Amino acid sequence: MDVMDKLSHGQRQRLAFIDFSLQYFAQVSRQDLIAKFATGLAAATRDLASYKALAPQNMQLVHQTKRYHRCDTFKPLFDHDPEVILHGLANGFGDGLSHPVEPSQICIAAVQLIHPNTEIIAALMRAIQHQRAIAITYVSVSSGETQREVVPHTLVNNGQRWHVRAFDRHHQIFTDFVVTRIKSVGVSSIEPYDHELAALDQHWQQLVELVLIPHPSLKHGEAIALDYQMRDGQLVISSRAALAGYLLRQWSVDCSIGHQIRTGVCQLALDNTDVLAQIEHLAIVPGAKGR
Repeated sequence: MDVMDKLSHGQRQRLAFIDFSLQYFAQVSRQDLIAKFATGLAAATRDLASYKALAPQNMQLVHQTKRYHRCDTFKPLFDHDPEVILHGLANGFGDGLSHPVEPSQICIAAVQLIHPNTEIIAALMRAIQHQRAIAITYVSVSSGETQREVVPHTLVNNGQRWHVRAFDRHHQIFTDFVVTRIKSVGVSSIEPYDHELAALDQHWQQLVELVLIPHPSLKHGEAIALDYQMRDGQLVISSRAALAGYLLRQWSVDCSIGHQIRTGVCQLALDNTDVLAQIEHLAIVPGAKGR
């Protein structure tokens, strides 16, 4: 019988947490285990020792921080399912860490999508968590395979696929990279500069209000008002300017001048179309391209 098969369910859970923390956050401590599982200090020490015995090349203790840090030779002991990982990161998995991340701020929403490779997700999460610059091999529709240096700050589900919001050093802008198109991730030798961090991502930091109304072409717009629990015939949504375009596309909101889309695809219309000047990705917004 394999050693892993002899573990109790509780042991497997705790060792899987250690494995997950090392892979996605690059570190773990006894206090993390105590906070997550309400165990004692001695039990947490035993769990870390057990993990070290099973995977001696996966972590090393850094005495200055009193934390175990991920080794470059790390190989996961457990298969972490991508859908579960992304859902967990978006909804708070890992919030027991003694240096807590705020997963809802660095990984937003999880639905049924084509999920990226877990090793790519893990590498991106470590870079985000520790504010590192990375070198990626990326395949785009327009340029094919290229080498990029980026500084990522957030994983986002845009309604169709996962992308990572990052500063692109080549074009010197903040932009979105589709995660499934990233073939490899390495560490950059150049540390991030202040202007490459999320705090200076203008479209990410800017909040905009979208005023949605039932599409004027509908005979019984009240039905849509009820669907979206509108008040006085309006639904007001606050969104990051960097994400508003994705929301308008996902909800098929008619953003054309005079709300001219009459095919029945759009049941909602944007009432305050002047806000479009403040958001990104207008090319994907229904009716906005010709503005």
